[in-house]
Amino acid sequence: MSISSFYGLQTSLRGLLAQQRLIDTAGHNIANASTKGYSRQEAALAASPATRIVGGTATGVAGHLGSGVDVQAYRRIRDVFVDLQFRAQNTSLGEWTARSGALERAEAALAEPGENGINQQLSEFWDAWSTLHNANSVSEQGAAKTTLVAKAAALADAFETVRAQIVLTKDQTNAEYADLSGPGGEVQQIAQDLASLNDTIKKFTVSGEVPNDLLDRRDALLDDLSAFGQISVEDMGDGTLNVSFVDKVAAGTTYPVVTGTTADWAGPPAGDAWSPGGRLGALLDVSKTGGTLDGYLTTLDTIATNLANTVNTAYQGTFFDLGGGPAAQTLDVSAALLANPTLVTAGTGAAGSTDLALAVSQLRDNPAIDGAYRSFVAKMGTDVREATRQQGNAQVLTDAVENRRQSVSGVSLDEEMANLVRFQRAYQASSRAMSTLDEMLDVLINRTGRVGL
Repeated sequence: MSISSFYGLQTSLRGLLAQQRLIDTAGHNIANASTKGYSRQEAALAASPATRIVGGTATGVAGHLGSGVDVQAYRRIRDVFVDLQFRAQNTSLGEWTARSGALERAEAALAEPGENGINQQLSEFWDAWSTLHNANSVSEQGAAKTTLVAKAAALADAFETVRAQIVLTKDQTNAEYADLSGPGGEVQQIAQDLASLNDTIKKFTVSGEVPNDLLDRRDALLDDLSAFGQISVEDMGDGTLNVSFVDKVAAGTTYPVVTGTTADWAGPPAGDAWSPGGRLGALLDVSKTGGTLDGYLTTLDTIATNLANTVNTAYQGTFFDLGGGPAAQTLDVSAALLANPTLVTAGTGAAGSTDLALAVSQLRDNPAIDGAYRSFVAKMGTDVREATRQQGNAQVLTDAVENRRQSVSGVSLDEEMANLVRFQRAYQASSRAMSTLDEMLDVLINRTGRVGL
């Protein structure tokens, strides 16, 4: 076919429009450089279909004349594999952060080392028995007995306070788990937002459009959800995603969060029979029946029981009472001795004998009491340090993956500014080509046939 004299104008126009779209895309990137979850976008260009030129060749075609450029698509720069890595690390970070926080609150209840901790109260309790043993007169023994009962009551109160604080930590952790995972919680809100985005994205996808900014918002929600537990994401091919929590212990077991455009999450499975990992898994593992905090309470009750039984045996009578509930909660000095400390028996021999006081005072550093308590404090401290260390490691790994992701998807202002200069130059060149063609056409149309001009 013959070539119109106006052919080049259309080619230049395509170049102008393409460079304008490139500039618009760069401006959009720059505007969202600080937007959380935003992925850098680019306009994908491709040469427009060429025009066949008729010529005197054997085939009758002299060649193909290019017709400019078209914008094929506006696409996100995203690495799916790095996204999967980030969410896996984010699950680990959420788990260790939640565990570390809960254990730190429990450890704070011990107040160790310090003047108000059980260790100090035990030391003063044994000292009081030693003072009673060393008392040389009836008046000295009376004062020593009063002090002894006061120190024993303070020790019992310390056990009760520590246990109550650990129970409070357990209740708070349970409440946090229920608030996050239950109806109206953060997980359900994310599920509803994902379902809504699935519905909107599906409508665009079916019509052949790619809503990049909506896809970014959905990916950001998936990142947030991954902190609560290990997730499985299935692309349904129509723009929607099916999202589920994965049980880390029971292989193959999943718990739907979103199916297509429907938010399935109404709350976690009943009881504690699942292990999602992440923040929910850590909160559940720490606070459930038989969990970490229950283990601490059991150990504390055992120490309180050993204290009461061992002291009563050495005292050859009832010095401590244990009620019907948990030992650390019900441990107390005998009601008769609290009412009248002079009833404390210092010895079994003649007046002034203090052999019982000596026997009890020699229980200091008993492996089942002082030794067990020190081991308990050390165990809790080790658990907290390990959780804190793991949290630090998870944070480093998560940051490293996020940096890799940003190197691919993040907006570099320097790069965008360089692109703007490049696109501007290309726009100017296309504009210059159009101006040249315009001048040529002006000569052709307005001056052809005018002699002497």
